Amino acid sequence: MLILFCPHVPHHVFSEISGHVTRYVTFCHLYLWKKCFHSAFVTHFNIETTEIPLHESIKHFFEIFESVPVTSANLATTLSPAEQLWSTDRDQAVKLRIEGSGPGSETPITVHQMFLETVEKSGDHTALVFKKDGQQVTVTWRQYYEQCRAAAKSFLKLGLERYRGVAILGFNSPEWFYADIGCILAGGLATGVYTTNSPEACQYVAANCEANVIVVENQKQLDKILQVRDQLPHLKAIVQYKDELQQKLPDLYTWEEFMKLGEEVPNDRLDTIIDSLRANECCSLIYTSGTTGNPKGVMLSHDNLTWTARTSAALLSNSYGVEVLVSYLPLSHIAAQMIDIWVSMSFAGTTYFAEPDALKGSLVNTLKEARPTCFLGVPRVWEKMQDKMKAIGGKAENWVPWGFMLANNLVFKKVQAALGLERSRLCLTGAAPITKETLEYFMSLNIPLMEVYGMSETSGPHTVSVTINDYRLTSCGKVMPGCKIKLDKPDNDGIGEICFWGRNVFMGYLNMAEKTTEALDEDGWLHSGDLGRLDDCNFLFITGRIKELIITAGGENIPPVPIEDAVKAEIPILSNAMLVGDKLKFLSMLLTLKCVLDDNGEPTDELSPEVLDFCRQNGIGATKVSEIVANKEEAVYKAIQEGMERANAKSTSNAQKVQKWVILDRDFSLLGGELGPTMKLRRPIVAKMYQDKIEELYAVSSEKQ
Repeated sequence: MLILFCPHVPHHVFSEISGHVTRYVTFCHLYLWKKCFHSAFVTHFNIETTEIPLHESIKHFFEIFESVPVTSANLATTLSPAEQLWSTDRDQAVKLRIEGSGPGSETPITVHQMFLETVEKSGDHTALVFKKDGQQVTVTWRQYYEQCRAAAKSFLKLGLERYRGVAILGFNSPEWFYADIGCILAGGLATGVYTTNSPEACQYVAANCEANVIVVENQKQLDKILQVRDQLPHLKAIVQYKDELQQKLPDLYTWEEFMKLGEEVPNDRLDTIIDSLRANECCSLIYTSGTTGNPKGVMLSHDNLTWTARTSAALLSNSYGVEVLVSYLPLSHIAAQMIDIWVSMSFAGTTYFAEPDALKGSLVNTLKEARPTCFLGVPRVWEKMQDKMKAIGGKAENWVPWGFMLANNLVFKKVQAALGLERSRLCLTGAAPITKETLEYFMSLNIPLMEVYGMSETSGPHTVSVTINDYRLTSCGKVMPGCKIKLDKPDNDGIGEICFWGRNVFMGYLNMAEKTTEALDEDGWLHSGDLGRLDDCNFLFITGRIKELIITAGGENIPPVPIEDAVKAEIPILSNAMLVGDKLKFLSMLLTLKCVLDDNGEPTDELSPEVLDFCRQNGIGATKVSEIVANKEEAVYKAIQEGMERANAKSTSNAQKVQKWVILDRDFSLLGGELGPTMKLRRPIVAKMYQDKIEELYAVSSEKQ
């Protein structure tokens, strides 16, 4: 029996809805901006009651939590038989964590099914925007789909085998998207490779995924593959999608040559493969940028991608076909790929491609042109914006509530427009910890940064903040609908290891059974390795990482990030700070000063404007980092020591106080190896690089740092 009551909604709408909700007992209040509904009551006997969140329209509500009954009949067409929740074999399906009702119970679909659904709804809508020879080019969703099909047929012509890899090595571009999705449609495993990888690192990834084809951006990336080609027994062809070929080699193709190959492949052959795709089989590999040992190939299924994308899209957007995104973060990282490719596909968004030098300064130009409605930045991007805005006086201080509207019109809008973010309803941050100072700064400019937390193994997000009601400063928000979270072995303060459950949890690590069983316990929970706590309202706060914990000689466990953030907050001329002291008697810190970056994004010896201003105010004539370090400029060292003492005064114990520190000659960077692809500190590498400096700090000496 189904009872529906809402006086302002036509009967045929409820008739359509009733087909989707007959499995549920649901009691929900739906409001459409206080106009459409003033009461909605849905009940169904003999099933457990579930509360459904508020959403802006009945249509959007059921797009988000579409509840077609999950039966063996309709699952048989989308799933392969599976015995367990995990696998490390490229061709083995897994059981999905499908809920009995509500979020998480949606019928699984493949990448192709999600793509085709978007094309049928919004085929003529603009999907991609990029520059070619200085001119803007647009691609509709229908054209996008046809390009992916053409790429898929070309991969088949080159001999792509089922469950074998296509490795993509290059900056974000339409060709990256076409190759990634085309590989999946052809039954392969789409695999991104970081452009910063060495030839040896590229070889490992390509060999591990058994790549039949490698797609490279330009000669620079091609040279890496040519150096290791004889170590890639499964490789059949290389495709270069940008610039002219500098040499003609066997099985080396331009993008144009590659796309023509598929013209000989019948559509029926591709359609047969597409029809054989199953939602619980692997289609994508994300390689972790581990700091020790070889990277792990995170196996993601069609359902991992499509379910996570649709759930994320429902949280991020209230409308279909209107969102605008900017693609600039490495697509080999799950955060960028999930937003740029899969979430965009789910809500038929428009994606603008930034220039390859986006992180070196050109990103703001793309932002001003695209004016995105949703923007994801890693903490380093937000910090650079913060520094730039401070330099031009974009600081919001001493504003009182009665002047808010005036300030919003005169200042906020100006600042947002200067960043290209005036249309952004959501500004997201993720992939690495962000400081409280940066969060507060953007909040003062009426640009709240909503945190997203997850990992490659959760297909990206697992907890999110997407509205002011789901926001707590320094919190990662609440768990996504259809997902679960628990804290393993919590201590007296309620801090334990964060564990994940949901349809977004990965299949396993390719060919790494031992690593997989370390990550997934016998009940199927994914152990993150992160430490955290939940407050009374179930907001998640990250407190540290188990492997990053510093255990002093006295046996005290110390998470480094809060101490590093506190020090940087007290000493604004610092760029990076890394705490050391594992198994040692006291804590020390490696520090770097803010400096100017060159055209390649590498730190130079030139001090940043902020540090120069500090020097001028203190009568220091130095203009270079090396001069500060060589001369041990007293005012600089005094300011750092005083800031360190202020940070130490806030410590909860003497063991957490920084006793010594040293300023390094050079700032950390991506190309230098100290930072990972998302600008996350690579602690083991930094410790090894500066081992001599660390040893000096702990040498029996009373000398000044």
